[in-house]
Amino acid sequence: MLLPEITPTDLKNRLAAGEDIQLIDVREPMEYEICALPHSILLPLGEINKQTAVIATDKPVVVICHHGFRSAQAIQFLHQRHGFSNLINLKGGIHAWALQVDPTMPTY
Repeated sequence: MLLPEITPTDLKNRLAAGEDIQLIDVREPMEYEICALPHSILLPLGEINKQTAVIATDKPVVVICHHGFRSAQAIQFLHQRHGFSNLINLKGGIHAWALQVDPTMPTY
């Protein structure tokens, strides 16, 4: 499976244009408390199998983590085990968002 990706700048532009995109953050609660994208839903990677009902099937879903690795794992798992085909990885994760889009966002 070729992993669909979106850059932080492209995501910012699509959200600013009003596109209906669900944001799922697969980091741990401690990480999410440090920084998170507005309107993102915290769904830690270890709980994702039990919480698939939270994930939209009728619109694009951007999956977020710290650097893009856990989100890629989540997308592959959800695609293979649950048939999701609307998932997009945030390239470089929340760290790249802070560097490229919002320099006021805390980094860790």
